[in-house]
Amino acid sequence: MTQAIAPRARTLVLLFLAAVAALLVGAGPAAAHAALTGSDPAQGTVVDTAPTQVSLTFSEKVATTDGSLRVLDPKGKRVDTGKPANVSGTTYAVQLHAGLPDGTYTVTYQVVSEDSHPVSGAYTFSIGAPSRTSVPVSGQEVGGGVVGGLYGFGRYLSYAGYIVLVGGAAFVLACWPRGTSVRAVQRLVVSGWLVLTAATLSLLLLRGSYTGSGKVADIFDLDLLGDVLQTKTGAALVSRLLLLAAAALFIAVLFGAYDKRDDEEKRDLTFGLAIGGAVVAAGLAASWAMAEHASTGLQPGIAMPVDVLHLFAVATWLGGLATLLVALYRAPVDQPVEASAVRRFSTVAFGSVVALVATGTYQSWRQLGSWSAFTDTRYGQLLLVKIGLVALLVGVASISRRWTGRLAGTGAPGSRATVAAGVGAAGVGAGVGGGGGKDPGTGAGAGTGTGTKQDAGKQGAARSDAGRGSGEEPGDAATGAVGTERAAQLARQRAAEDTARQRRLRDADPHRFGLRRSVLAEAGVAVVLLAVTTALTSTEPGRTEQDAKAATAASSSSSSGTGSSSGALTLDMPFDAGGTNGKGVVSVDLDPARAGGNEMHVYVTRPNGRAFDVPEVKVALTLESKSIGPLPVAPDHITTGHWSASGVQIPMAGEWKIAVTVRTSDIDQVTVSKNAQIG
Repeated sequence: MTQAIAPRARTLVLLFLAAVAALLVGAGPAAAHAALTGSDPAQGTVVDTAPTQVSLTFSEKVATTDGSLRVLDPKGKRVDTGKPANVSGTTYAVQLHAGLPDGTYTVTYQVVSEDSHPVSGAYTFSIGAPSRTSVPVSGQEVGGGVVGGLYGFGRYLSYAGYIVLVGGAAFVLACWPRGTSVRAVQRLVVSGWLVLTAATLSLLLLRGSYTGSGKVADIFDLDLLGDVLQTKTGAALVSRLLLLAAAALFIAVLFGAYDKRDDEEKRDLTFGLAIGGAVVAAGLAASWAMAEHASTGLQPGIAMPVDVLHLFAVATWLGGLATLLVALYRAPVDQPVEASAVRRFSTVAFGSVVALVATGTYQSWRQLGSWSAFTDTRYGQLLLVKIGLVALLVGVASISRRWTGRLAGTGAPGSRATVAAGVGAAGVGAGVGGGGGKDPGTGAGAGTGTGTKQDAGKQGAARSDAGRGSGEEPGDAATGAVGTERAAQLARQRAAEDTARQRRLRDADPHRFGLRRSVLAEAGVAVVLLAVTTALTSTEPGRTEQDAKAATAASSSSSSGTGSSSGALTLDMPFDAGGTNGKGVVSVDLDPARAGGNEMHVYVTRPNGRAFDVPEVKVALTLESKSIGPLPVAPDHITTGHWSASGVQIPMAGEWKIAVTVRTSDIDQVTVSKNAQIG
């Protein structure tokens, strides 16, 4: 029966590898969780005099390095002075050299968002007049390529290693203490530790290239590694390595000193191991929570502990499942996993599922924010797949629970007592003999075949003794030695036959066989579930994506309604440029809001509605669907808080992006924008 199941196991492994490959290839570069919302000078604008700095505003705080923000002249030479500085809120600026000549300059940026994902891009602006440039302007992609693929695979392996390590140890401590002496279980837990350690080291080496150049040659760049160690993600990975050292000590005690204790001493040691193991497991889980989705966005103080509990519950369930699968298939015939251990794991798994449902519901609300995000965002779609897989896994687990119930009782087939009795009966049958000349490997002829070999061994041993006793020649002694060796060989063969016979007896139990098949199916679903979960952690949360879509739709609907009633367009955009008096509202009136000439009025007011006389206001119009613009507009200052421009040309109808840059002081400014249907 084991041979019949082996092809199914290979098929599940192949399906799993295919699913992982599809997810890793389909995901592409990690979705950016921070977006560029403004810049000064703005994209495509032409300024009269050379600016002293270039500033970029993002939707959230980002991590920067010396090369995160670069400004290149038309020949590709850097004209910035060094590392960008955080000037206010989410705005970052880099100083420029003085006396820059006229021409087109390229701004490139490559930063890391708060939840560890890289963000990059490029745009141009001109001083005096546009010129030809040798710098490519196409947006950069980070997080992809060979390094991106290796980094994604490393993240998957780190999750898998954690689940096997923590779940396997929890299964042995809570459900099957006898399993500490089973070599297959020991190898499984140690393998989880090795995989998690190797994956963490790999991620630490890959991180610099993953968020930077993406070149394989930069993986072993020590300067990049030094930069990584100063980041939040680098600190999390180093913390994980330190905790893995403590986990190695835990494993040594669990499968060393603990296994050598008697039952009473084991009970005393179990409590200490459980407390220490839980602390280490929670710390390892926190190394993910402190550097990824849970650490930023809505309610991080609640989200991080919930994320730790969620990952711990996943490990207890799926890691315990993997250990049970190994025990059912690889445990020696004299150390089978007891039905009581399976029942205890069933209870633990049920508690883990309850914890998963509670923490998963909170995480879904936090990351999605609305029901429509399930279908309208990639995060929501992946989450639906994950929910479906969890439901399937719970369904298969219910079948396993039924098989477990049938194994209940000390006299049930497949219990430890029953297997031991069966082994004894098999030994008696082998000694007495019973069938007629069939192959010793079969049940019917085992006795006869074994008995014949025993006689042959006895005869060889007798001849050897007789030769030694009568003083025969050395050649006769050699013949006796051959007989002894033959007897030992036959003894080993008989032991192998007895072990095979005992294994067949154990596997012939239909309840245990059914449990093995259902647990194998659970494991197959679990590995695919883990792949989907890994993809979720590198996907932009649905709440962020949907909020951006809703804001665009709302502004378009509002502006289009205004235009239809009065023949003019009015847009109100709050802004916050930082500084003492950096907050206000900028309003743009465009009349008649049609293709051709238009009159534009810009009003800037404080939050209380009073006119706000700021040093400078600039407007840019972009029709992204047709790659037109940005078309700069420089309105004239009319009076306090009022600017105006006549003859503003709109070349064609469409959904235009209207961006307004408001400078409130010598160093404080911000760009805000809205989309509006014109024409």
